[in-house]
Formats: sequence, C-alpha cells, structure tokens
Amino acid sequence: MLRSAASPAPFPPPWASSWGEDACGLWLTVSLRGIRQLFRWIKPGRFLMGSPEEESEGYFLPGKETRHEVRLSKGFWLADTAVTQELWQAVMRSNPSGFIGPQHPVERVSWDMAQQFLWQLNALIPGLNARLPTEAEWECACRAGSSGPFSFGEEITPEQVNYNPSDEIGEKLCRRRTVPVKSLPANAWGLHEMHGNVWEWCQDGWQEDLGGEAVLDPQDTAATGVLRVVKGGSWVCGAGYVRAASRDRCWPDFSGGSIGLRLAV
Repeated sequence: MLRSAASPAPFPPPWASSWGEDACGLWLTVSLRGIRQLFRWIKPGRFLMGSPEEESEGYFLPGKETRHEVRLSKGFWLADTAVTQELWQAVMRSNPSGFIGPQHPVERVSWDMAQQFLWQLNALIPGLNARLPTEAEWECACRAGSSGPFSFGEEITPEQVNYNPSDEIGEKLCRRRTVPVKSLPANAWGLHEMHGNVWEWCQDGWQEDLGGEAVLDPQDTAATGVLRVVKGGSWVCGAGYVRAASRDRCWPDFSGGSIGLRLAV
C-alpha cells in the first residue's frame, strides 16, 4: 500500500487500465478503443524554473525566463508522450495533422481544439479528468531533476532531440518534420520528446515574466491573458528554442504544423 504524502491517492485511480512501477517510478495507462496512453507520476516538490541570463543570451525571447524557485504542492500524472494522431482520431473522428502517421504527434491543433478534445476524452472515460499541464508542471517534468538547458545536459544532438541544427557547425541530421512518439530517448522520468518534435500547449494564460512567482499551485490554471503558453520547441526550432526554459505564446485559436499537446491528470 502506498503511504507517502508524495504518492497518488487513490492508486490506482478508477480510470486506469493497468499500472505498475519501474526504474522511473509509478506509471499507469488509460485505454480507449484499443489505444493505450501511458502516464508517469510526477511528485510534488520544488525546482528552479527559468534560466540564468547567460543561457538565453543571443536568442530572441518572447518573454523573460527569470530563474526562480517554484513549489508544486500536488503531484500529477503526465503522459509519457504527446497525444498521437491515433488517439486524437479515436476521440475526435478526424485528424488535422500535416505529417500523417498514427504514432506521430497530432499537430495543427489550437488551444481551443485541445479543450474540445479533452472534454470529449473525459466524457468517454468515466472518472478521468484530463487537462493540459500548467507551464510550471510542464517545465518541472521536462527537467526531470536537472537544472541545465536540457534534461540531457548542456548540449543536445539530433539523436536525442528532433530539432533544426542547420545553424550549427558540421553536418547534422535535420529531419524537417515530426517523428513518431518514443522515437527518441526518454528523460530520467520516462518522458519522451519533451524537447523538440512539437511545441506543446499549456493551460496557462501568458505572463511576460514568471520570475515573481515564488509559489505556484498546479491546480491554479486561471488565465491571466488571452494568449496561451506553448513549451518545448519543435522540429522547426534551433537548439536554443528547445531548451527546458524556452517559452512562447500563441492565440488560443491558432493552429500550426509544429504545435501539439500532452495530457495531464
């Protein structure tokens, strides 16, 4: 029996179809029409959000990445991959994506479309309350206990991340499109493609600078503006824009071939 305050309660939740524990921690799956989505348990705790000035020097930043400590007071479940086209189509009976493939991340989805998907998914699976992660939740999970630019270290390679290395020295693989989920190594918490592949919508409204947030409750998803946060960079972006601290904003009705989503519960 799980007794730690950092453990989920109840475990397993009624909407889980299978569950267990491995080297990365607790996991469970949700099943819908034969399609399985695995989730990882992200424990509550503190982490450093944002980046030091030298990390982002020379990059165009839509908003400030002021480094500050954030406390996540509650744990949460986060999908180990972006939502696939297979799962999106099972729920929505359509596929808006440009790079077609059942295991590729769904893209060309707006924040508004994501909300409709979540509503329909929750209606199909009794007891499920899936949502988008907050920006703080997303970055905490992406970092997986690390504090540098990437969960893999100070630098990345195309063998680790699907990004655009065209401005880097030497010949490097530039895919110019999405790759299927789980094509690339997971971070230390078992989460795949948190850097690159597709930008991922967050629940939050955009704030120019999060540096003043000393404490942020993960359930506090109230918007502070019309624009919505996207995190993680994509196949289009250079390395500087797929860093853990990298952040951008889009109108909620905007959809593009480099934006998808990841589920949180």
